[in-house]
Amino acid sequence: MSIYTTTAIMAGALLLVPAGLSAKEKKPQSERPAQPMTRLEREIRHELVTLPFYGVFDNLAFRLDGGNVTLLGQVTRPTLKSSAERVVKNVEGVTGVTNKIEVLPLSTMDDQIRMATYRAIYSHPQLNRYALRAIPPIHIIVRNGAVTLDGAVSTEADKNLAGIQAQSVPNVFSVTNNLRVEP
Repeated sequence: MSIYTTTAIMAGALLLVPAGLSAKEKKPQSERPAQPMTRLEREIRHELVTLPFYGVFDNLAFRLDGGNVTLLGQVTRPTLKSSAERVVKNVEGVTGVTNKIEVLPLSTMDDQIRMATYRAIYSHPQLNRYALRAIPPIHIIVRNGAVTLDGAVSTEADKNLAGIQAQSVPNVFSVTNNLRVEP
């Protein structure tokens, strides 16, 4: 079984936090006080995290404005982008879907960086407990040699260590650490 298959099976639910911003509210959700998710947000999130082939190398998020959903993020497979739009359109209460999911370019070098970054992060003794979860919380997005880490970890030390591990991977041009600390 390949790492793509393994990680696709262990879909990343923690990244599927609604990115809902009203016209008045400009702060990203990670900077706002935690609010309970609505029924509609829970259903949309559930549909997205259960998509086949959604894995640790993909990042899906959404913004909800009334019944209109804007899909956001990056995926490695074009079919995942269209599947996300299709399943969200079928959620009761959704009146419209705008799909702004970016399909990452095909690149052998980026694929090698993804695998090396995965190994560097999830094989580290302090971080390997995250790999043992049914849904690995650290997502690795690679675009033209630039790595972005998205998701959630338990401590600031884990966040910093994941960033350091990603920076240690050969051929990585830059690392953006967007990990959130959530107990």
